[in-house]
Amino acid sequence: MGVDLFAGLSSATLAPLGRAPKILAFDSGLGGLTVLAALRAALPGAAYVYAADDAAFPYGALDDVRLAERVVAVMERLIARETPDLVVIACNTASTIALPSLRARFRTPFVGTVPAVKPAVAASRSGLVTILATPGTVRREHTKAMIEAFAGDVAVTLVGAPRLAGFAEAELRGEPVDDATLAAEIAPCFVEAGGRRTDVVALACTHFPLLAHRLARVAPWPVSWIDPAPAIARRVAALVGPFPDAAPSGATALFTSDRPLAPELVAALAARGLGEVGRELLPLG
Repeated sequence: MGVDLFAGLSSATLAPLGRAPKILAFDSGLGGLTVLAALRAALPGAAYVYAADDAAFPYGALDDVRLAERVVAVMERLIARETPDLVVIACNTASTIALPSLRARFRTPFVGTVPAVKPAVAASRSGLVTILATPGTVRREHTKAMIEAFAGDVAVTLVGAPRLAGFAEAELRGEPVDDATLAAEIAPCFVEAGGRRTDVVALACTHFPLLAHRLARVAPWPVSWIDPAPAIARRVAALVGPFPDAAPSGATALFTSDRPLAPELVAALAARGLGEVGRELLPLG
């Protein structure tokens, strides 16, 4: 299956820390906020830092070599600055391309993100499933290998939505696209064949659940939407193991660009417990 995206499924828990763990959640932009929410629900006493490499967003615009180099370079800075006990790569593209390099370079444990092919197939009753992803994730051989391994008799449609991650970012910045544009972007997900309809759509980009309420509203018929975040949070909780009780604390957000943050985005971050915003400037060279 290639890259072990869930960070060593055979790994034991971390050595006891005697304190609340510090977890760094990392993404190219704001999509990882969906994973952060699941992490905080599963491990409310942990300390969190959310890092968005917005200077290089979107990662799909970078070739594989440059992407891996970029993620390692950013992680050098972030790990030195924050010394996390565990890092969650809350991005399908970065997980697939950069995790081997990250694990070779750092001793810090990493948990990645994988398209939820297996749970989507298990949840389907019609036998028609869609994996909604970015074009980069659709192109990855790992995605195709997962479908070959887990689909069985279920027909899986791969849809690469080129604009959906950007729509999610715009939503948080107070600039939502209209319903018709959103509906057109996800229209290929909905397949009818032999009297059957797609009944499960796996959201294979952490940005996409930011739009979950709107996706359900504009869909041509009801489907189950599979969000990978809860599974990622369960894996992190298993690796972290028990730790002393601690009161939930606020989290810090870091951005790699110096772009001004819209007031709507600042409010959205604060609503997710990210009341403190900082910068670790690392322009894309």
